[in-house]
Amino acid sequence: MSGRTEVQVRPGVEGDLEALTGLYNHYVRETPITFDTEPFTPEERRPWLLSHPEDGPHRLRVATDAGSQEILGYATSGPYRAKPAYSTSVETTVYVAPGAGGRGVGTLLYTALFEALAGEDLHRAYAGIAQPNEPSVRLHERFGFRHVGTYYHEVGRKFGRYWDVAWYEKPL
Repeated sequence: MSGRTEVQVRPGVEGDLEALTGLYNHYVRETPITFDTEPFTPEERRPWLLSHPEDGPHRLRVATDAGSQEILGYATSGPYRAKPAYSTSVETTVYVAPGAGGRGVGTLLYTALFEALAGEDLHRAYAGIAQPNEPSVRLHERFGFRHVGTYYHEVGRKFGRYWDVAWYEKPL
């Protein structure tokens, strides 16, 4: 992933499932960014992928290297909570492939995601960020998210320690 080739962003499709699962599993195995602790098979991740259709408030955007079509990252919006009154709120997230950081992939993904969501009946976006994660905090603040609190102190245990989660909010 060296060099500065063009990055393309498009909706995620079923053919991306294996690569997206591999990317996510990196974060499961190597980081506290997700609180999942066991890697997934592509079949186990299929319901997640299918829960992000081409339209509607729950989207999946994928960044690829324009030359190789290698997946460099993805961004999603999903339900904030299951109860109906929360339907105008979404939780967003971004995952960038190892080695693809610093290329603006996260920025391109969030730009595309929020453009896709612009016509939806949405009021707020939320992001829960396991702490510390300065690159994610910077990305979210660049997109107008503001820190609303670290409500969950030592909420997740992974790699033998406890992690806080800070919450960020963005008006839509």
